[in-house]
Amino acid sequence: MWRRLAKTGIACGLSWTGADDWIGSLSGSRRRPLVIGYHRVVEDGASTELALPGMVISRRMLERHLDWIGRRYRFVSLDELGELLLSGDASGQPVAAVTFDDGYSDVYHNALPVLRRKGIPAAVFVVSDLVGTHCLPLYDRLFLLLGHAFERDGNGPRVSLPSLLLRLGLPFNDPASRRALAHGPFQALGVLLDRLPQLEIQALIAALAAETGSMPRSPELRPLTWEMLLELHGAGVTIGSHTRSHALLTNERADRVAEEAAGSREALEGRLPGRVVHFAYPDGRWNARAVAAVAAAGYRFAYTVCSHQDSVAPLLTIPRRMLWEESCLDSLGHFSESVMSCQVNGVFDMVAPCERDHGPAVGAACLEPSGA
Repeated sequence: MWRRLAKTGIACGLSWTGADDWIGSLSGSRRRPLVIGYHRVVEDGASTELALPGMVISRRMLERHLDWIGRRYRFVSLDELGELLLSGDASGQPVAAVTFDDGYSDVYHNALPVLRRKGIPAAVFVVSDLVGTHCLPLYDRLFLLLGHAFERDGNGPRVSLPSLLLRLGLPFNDPASRRALAHGPFQALGVLLDRLPQLEIQALIAALAAETGSMPRSPELRPLTWEMLLELHGAGVTIGSHTRSHALLTNERADRVAEEAAGSREALEGRLPGRVVHFAYPDGRWNARAVAAVAAAGYRFAYTVCSHQDSVAPLLTIPRRMLWEESCLDSLGHFSESVMSCQVNGVFDMVAPCERDHGPAVGAACLEPSGA
């Protein structure tokens, strides 16, 4: 509560004095096009029990965000944004692009009607192996299973996560990791995703399912179908890649990274009209190897989830601002234009900057021409 009060007070003060715009200019946010990212869009923001924190926005709140942005920016498609970035044309009204990650079907059901009514172009980055299936994204399955594991019986949590990881040959012995693993599902998920490649995540999911006697299934977390994607494409929504399986590319071997990037593009282009030239890094995790694989796979533009941009590969590390239901609320839980302005201008990045290690600069040698 006190944190939200402080956030609201700071945002109101900075917005009233215009200091938020000044900070945006100083940080570079005002000099770049605004690219906004969302994940799930639900009918009612209160019905998000199965949602990871920061992953959901209600249709009503999405409209508030879009209306605020539309009064200050001109909405463009990712293709138009790319051409502007290639030309270096920063003149005229500032532009903004809207994107959705992961390819949840609720983007079709709840976001598309809003976008159509307002005439706003958008893009959806999809996990190609999930399209048309009933499979939940890997991290959703893991989060829900961790929730079951942390349910308490008479002797504590149903599953001792450190003991289970030890049995799988995946010990987390440092004190910070052990504290996170004992703190709760969200904190445990964070440390697991930081450390484990996807094959080990899959082994952990199987073990948790056996221990808890459950395998999460939820219609509201289902991915888009190919028919939905075709309708989205026909409505002017850009379809981009979010890898084949949502593997976190900085955790994977080089051959796996290449297959995740190239395989997804091949699958999407095999089922949808047109070329797929836009890519979003899962969880915004990128380094020189990931950028090189994305370039070699033929993508022209790739998007992150932070403000860090590689000077050698700026078009393959385009910053995005990720927003969700509570990201722009004041201390009373109402939408705040002041907080929204501070979010867009990157004011809160000064307090909580990106903690990812993106490694050294990409280097021109990594950017192999694809001929695409």
